Amino acid sequence: MFKPTSIAVIGATDTPGQPGRIVMENLLKGAFLGPVLPVNETREPVMGLESYSEIDTLPITPDLAIICTDADSTPFYLAELGKRGTQAAVLLSHGYFRFDRDRREVQRATVMDIAQAHGMRILGPNCLGFINPSVGVNASLAHREALPGRIAFVSQSDSLFTSVLDWATSKGVGFSHFISLGDRYDINFADILDYLNNDPGTRAVLLYLETISGARRFMSAARALARNKPVLVMKSGKSEASATAAAAHSGMPPGSDDVYDTAFRRAGMLRVFDIDSLFDTVETLARAAPLKGDRLAILTNGGGPGFLATDALLAGGGRLAELSEETCQTLDNELKGDWSYWNPLVIKSGADADMYARTLKVLLDDKSLDAVLVMHVPSIYADSGQVAEGVVRACRRTKKAVLTSWLGIDDAAGARSTFRKAGLPSFFTPDNAVRAFLNLVQYRRNQDLLVEAPPSLPDTFQPDVSRARLVVNEALDQQRQVLTVAETTGILKAYGINIPETRTVPDVHAAVRAAEEMGYPVALKVESPDIRRKTLAGGVALDLESDGDVLEAASAMMQRLKTQMPAARITGYTVQRMCRRATALELMVETATDPVFGPVVRFGQGGAGADLAQDVSTALPPLNMNLAREAVSRTRVAARLHDAAGRPLVDVDAVHLVLVKVSQLIIDIPEIFEMEINPLFADEDGVVALDAHVRIAWSTATGTEQLAIRPYPRELEECARLKDGSVVDLRPIRPEDEPDHWEFIEHMSPQDRRFRFFGNVGTLPRSEMVKLTQIDYDREMAFIARGQAPEGGLKTLGVARAMIAPDNSRAEFAVAVRSDLKRAGLGRLLMDKIIRYLRSRGTGRIVGEALADNKGMTELARALGFTVTKDFDEDIYHFDMALDGTRLTPRDATPDTSADSTC
Repeated sequence: MFKPTSIAVIGATDTPGQPGRIVMENLLKGAFLGPVLPVNETREPVMGLESYSEIDTLPITPDLAIICTDADSTPFYLAELGKRGTQAAVLLSHGYFRFDRDRREVQRATVMDIAQAHGMRILGPNCLGFINPSVGVNASLAHREALPGRIAFVSQSDSLFTSVLDWATSKGVGFSHFISLGDRYDINFADILDYLNNDPGTRAVLLYLETISGARRFMSAARALARNKPVLVMKSGKSEASATAAAAHSGMPPGSDDVYDTAFRRAGMLRVFDIDSLFDTVETLARAAPLKGDRLAILTNGGGPGFLATDALLAGGGRLAELSEETCQTLDNELKGDWSYWNPLVIKSGADADMYARTLKVLLDDKSLDAVLVMHVPSIYADSGQVAEGVVRACRRTKKAVLTSWLGIDDAAGARSTFRKAGLPSFFTPDNAVRAFLNLVQYRRNQDLLVEAPPSLPDTFQPDVSRARLVVNEALDQQRQVLTVAETTGILKAYGINIPETRTVPDVHAAVRAAEEMGYPVALKVESPDIRRKTLAGGVALDLESDGDVLEAASAMMQRLKTQMPAARITGYTVQRMCRRATALELMVETATDPVFGPVVRFGQGGAGADLAQDVSTALPPLNMNLAREAVSRTRVAARLHDAAGRPLVDVDAVHLVLVKVSQLIIDIPEIFEMEINPLFADEDGVVALDAHVRIAWSTATGTEQLAIRPYPRELEECARLKDGSVVDLRPIRPEDEPDHWEFIEHMSPQDRRFRFFGNVGTLPRSEMVKLTQIDYDREMAFIARGQAPEGGLKTLGVARAMIAPDNSRAEFAVAVRSDLKRAGLGRLLMDKIIRYLRSRGTGRIVGEALADNKGMTELARALGFTVTKDFDEDIYHFDMALDGTRLTPRDATPDTSADSTC
């Protein structure tokens, strides 16, 4: 598709303004060296080239076809191209329906049936095509060429395609690829992200999107790409009106903008909100040193711009660095008191290159800051170009990020050129510079989410899934969507979420008896399937101290509800032991189902004022403790969890654990499509849920299938017995296995490490260890064997890994065991596990390689049924096994582990 050696243009013409003419002009005026073959029913020459009336008369089979005819004729041409062997087509055809769903689906089915029958990939329709400057291909309707570069731009919008191209050309920004996706009948964002991840000519990726389909594939591809290259995304639909319009335009469900925002963050991408930010930030990521923190120092020769930059930083949630006493003393000695004595650091307006250089060197040596913004205001006393050269000299060896902003136009042009050549990001205004810095900070945080190993969950968290499922199934059998208080309480307790003693009773007299048995004081709440926010409806009474209080409260409650909600069905009352926790914070945890990304978990301020506070963050399950902490940190109420010194005022781990438990609950019980715990009291003694609401419905998909990110596949855990009779756990690897994995690799001999990593390696960098232990279970699998190590204790003894192609056609395996445990049968056990797993997911083939002197692996591969061939040039063995491609049931994929091998 993107690197063709020959191109056919279907519907090529000499008529000005027609798509067939524009495409021919773009192809012929570019640097494309291959043949361009016009196809036109009239057989008249097009732009001096001989044309062809039929596909089967073409002198060669084109790699790529660009179809510019109407939609009705497209299926015929696709079929003819498929018969000829063409494997890629761009649909620039007009006449494709976007707003008529039924007609759109008929057109899509017709096109895709033909394409899939011939193994052809389709870009579009309703797109502007693509430009690949590296091979000189402009297969688009764009009005200009794209400059060559290392950035890929992928757009869902035709108007953004042309606007960004104009903007980038005026700024001298080049591209590796410039792609318009259109209606994405076939090639979608996930396909493009996978392709760009493997493209060595692409260093960074910019996306514009309105909606996505296939959330799990998108997230899987995005997370894989973001580990290797910066990914920036601009999305419309921040407001409800624009989201609805964008969804109608694309024909896809809109989804919630806060969920999209969460998904981008979880994938390690950075969201920006305008074109300037898009390119300013990608330039900063490319040029600036990686940030290690968020503390910024501002150096300027003008107070006003420095103060404006400070305001922009603090308004954006940034942090001013606090200069150390040593730095302040050094600056005082260097500048002889001619500076502001605080950050922002203002020096005299006529500061020359030497003063800037000396000041900047002192700042860069200060460990209390992470980046410096250097600003310069034009002055008759100093040449701005020379000052820029002084700044470049001062930060030649620094590992800290340095951003620059030279105010002015003509006077600053030379300075900006100096910075560009030196690889330092430069901005026209302080606002732009600060915004780029804040984006760098957010990008670093998003990347941290990808690589931070979470702490293990407490051993005490062992949910009673069967008990919770029984409650839900019984309610569904009774055709109820709303669970009762008793049922909700049972589910919360099954997942270890504390709730005060609670009883549901049919009438007020039963409420009095329950209160007497429970012990005063109590809370009384009305029970109704029609009332969700009982406090707002006047259906809650607190601190009742006697039977009379209960009777009086119930009477008043009924009077209020008859007036305010006369249609509400009252089924009884709930009596709850009062939870007296004077210093407790009122929090809220809820779940919902997004039409694009599936189940989500939300956290925020709780209580009666929750709706007014609008203090909520969103997270995508599955959650671990780190992800839960990050979600909590994005709320305003998070500041109240600690005192001014940063000491916790509540049991913050207990708060985070509730989010993890709720996340696991909706994975285990997918029939729960809506749940709210509000208020959730939190103090130093832990958390307790005072009220909860659960809605259920039959589900045809498992909890795992509904998620945008595949959770840890617990169903793949099993036990097995080795040759010596010892028992090992076989299970998928988890992020928290990272410490154990360091020890495992240390127990491999230098030769075994060379066999595994195809070269002599010492200590692996943590970035590589993160990739080995924090995997995307959708496109990779690693099984570890854990058992008793020779030196004692449960340790990782071996690992088998499979990297799976995005289309599931093949997987490449690797296997390793501890060097002191060879010949124990671990390698065969792990390979058998990985092969069974790949068969269960319908993978086409499994392949691998080994160095020629790795006799043990070669013998094992032959014994397992691989075809083994030797590459004498590379001196390696290739292993290949065709799997039957039949997706097995979980029972077929898991062996029948006998009782004597129970771990």
